[in-house]
Amino acid sequence: MTAPVVTPVVTAVVVTYNRRDLLVEALTALLGQTRSPDRVIVVDNASHDGTARLVRDRFPQVDLLELPRNVGGAGGFGAGAARALDAGSDLIWLLDDDTVPERGALAALLDARERGAAADGPPVLVASRVVWTDGRDHPMNTPRAKPGTGAAERAAARAAGCVPIRSASFVSVLVDAGSVRERGLPVADYFLWNDDFEFTTRLLRGRRGLLCPASVVVHKTRVFGGTETDPGDRFFYEVRNKIWLFTASPGLAPAERVLYAGSTVRRWSRTFVASDDRGTLGRAMLRGMRAGLLTRPKPTGELLREVGVRAPETGPGASGTGR
Repeated sequence: MTAPVVTPVVTAVVVTYNRRDLLVEALTALLGQTRSPDRVIVVDNASHDGTARLVRDRFPQVDLLELPRNVGGAGGFGAGAARALDAGSDLIWLLDDDTVPERGALAALLDARERGAAADGPPVLVASRVVWTDGRDHPMNTPRAKPGTGAAERAAARAAGCVPIRSASFVSVLVDAGSVRERGLPVADYFLWNDDFEFTTRLLRGRRGLLCPASVVVHKTRVFGGTETDPGDRFFYEVRNKIWLFTASPGLAPAERVLYAGSTVRRWSRTFVASDDRGTLGRAMLRGMRAGLLTRPKPTGELLREVGVRAPETGPGASGTGR
């Protein structure tokens, strides 16, 4: 007797803050997928531009989670993922509010996940190809290739039309809910930057992830550029969070910490060289270094409770690793 085909329950999580027009595009594209998500959660980070009213009026089928204060992208994705776990989701599709998926984006992710299954099961996550508005690959959202992949892993990836990766971006990534329960939510206290890198490397350590070129999303950033673009005072978050990541996260093996730390220093150097306001960058770096070395991330469950979100028990080690 043939076993019944089990269709996974997919919840899309979109985090937004004061970008009504972009959110309308994103939600319209999400709800128009050839394989629609079973549920869409919009996490509104205390927008003051009427976002919540717009979602209630124009997208009543969406589950709207209104937060009382802005907890950044990291906190928003933590809250949305917690809500998705509570709803019994099998897979969670994480997307930014300026991400517009092509009609077949989710179907391609699910197909790649099924075709990329191996002896250890399906991949833990599958990421989309991210392009800018003119169709060029977006340098800000290029997943890191996985070094040292074995022949079996490369073969499974090729069978799915994909490539193995070591990390991915929250711009568009489909993650296994069971793995999130096991290894923890995104670290909400990162607020912004490096939260997706920390989260996905933690999920992927010792496991498999894929980049699926057939799943395409458009990332509608204002400008085309990578992580070396001068961030001004927000450089604080880049520095603090990288120090937290290299010293507190279980996502990276010791050799990887050395490799990525060296890459980070080179990128920071290029950012300084290209900056027109090195004084602001320097002050932000000093503040970030001080905070990164002298503090640790607040446990995500504690931070989410402050904004009225119940975080289910997830992962080992509550301090700074996601629970």
